[in-house]
Amino acid sequence: MTGGIVAILGATGVNFGAGMTGGFAYVMDSNDDFEGRVNTESVEAISLSDLYIHQEHLRGLIAEHLEETGSVHAENILANFDEWIPKFYLVKPKAADLRTLLGHQSRSAAELRVQAQ
Repeated sequence: MTGGIVAILGATGVNFGAGMTGGFAYVMDSNDDFEGRVNTESVEAISLSDLYIHQEHLRGLIAEHLEETGSVHAENILANFDEWIPKFYLVKPKAADLRTLLGHQSRSAAELRVQAQ
């Protein structure tokens, strides 16, 4: 990944984030095994529990996904958002500054995509 934003509402493969040089991802860890699947040499995985502005950004992405697809999974996450938030990580390249991620996104023509199972 070299730019953009993605919200992943399903499982990831191993070595997630290898080669990630830009953008960021919201990743749901529904199986409590994401920390073992992330490439810690390239990226940082930060809990969303205390990142309120990112929580609201994620909520908006999931709401947009629900509106476009009718996803029952997205609807459940939104209906129980406070219960799901501890399962989410923000994954960013180590060189990226957490404080500027959303500001940078608003200046770019980043494509927003949500992947769900």
